[in-house]
Amino acid sequence: MFIIILGILLFVAGTIAASSEIGKKFATGIRFAAIVLVGIGLLTSCFKQIDAGFVGVKVLFGKVQDDVLPSGLHVVNPLVDVKVMDIKTQNYTMSGIHDEGDVSGDDAIRILTADGLEVAIDLTVLFKVLPTDAPKILNETGIDYNTKIIRPITRTAIRDNAVYYEAVALYSSKRDEFQSRISKTIEKSFKERGIILEQMLIRNITLPTSVKASIESKINAEQDAQKMQFVLQKERQEAERKRVEAQGIADYQRIISSGLTDKQLQYETIKANLELAKSNNTKVVIMGKGNTPVILDTK
Repeated sequence: MFIIILGILLFVAGTIAASSEIGKKFATGIRFAAIVLVGIGLLTSCFKQIDAGFVGVKVLFGKVQDDVLPSGLHVVNPLVDVKVMDIKTQNYTMSGIHDEGDVSGDDAIRILTADGLEVAIDLTVLFKVLPTDAPKILNETGIDYNTKIIRPITRTAIRDNAVYYEAVALYSSKRDEFQSRISKTIEKSFKERGIILEQMLIRNITLPTSVKASIESKINAEQDAQKMQFVLQKERQEAERKRVEAQGIADYQRIISSGLTDKQLQYETIKANLELAKSNNTKVVIMGKGNTPVILDTK
């Protein structure tokens, strides 16, 4: 379009120059150059390439056209201004960490829970523009739909739904339920505006310092209680082992004492003496009247 306008202006200048004696010699050349510029401008304006992952929305004299140009090369009206819109998956992050989100500085979403505590939430929204609704978005919102649709709807949905949860539950047991609930709310609002919500990711939930200290204290107490239960269980097992061992010793002694008689002991003594007599180191075995023999070594 710029080249066409430049060519028209140059043609007008050549026409004006032709009215003077000095400019007549240059007028033809100027007009020819102007015609060439207009031709080049018309050719380049008639062809429009749309890259993969994008669509083109035609705007003629400020009015948005309803038809959409898909990716590829297209022949269009040279007077049409084609706005290129991204239809790939995009993300918008709101985080309390500096320069991590789309807005620099602390951009975490601060909410009030059911128990009146302030909680900071970091999250990322994955979304994409519905190609058929690209003209509607351009006409009603513009190219900066991140700041006009994604950001305000997400922050409002989180604040509206957080009031149904307590801070500790939001941090632990109800986190998945909360994420599912706000995803449904955001998905509905996005769809009405031509945007598809792909996923809503809660990246971090920051509790007040006093609540975090209370949770840590509770966790430490639970761990100490579990440790003590383990110690008591181990001591009970050791006591049971000692009881079984003592019972075994008592049973053994009872069986031995009830099974041995004087004749059995005398028989066992004779067997032992015979073994001693067969030994090479023993020469004399004197059997007395007592139960214990006297063994003499003659070496």
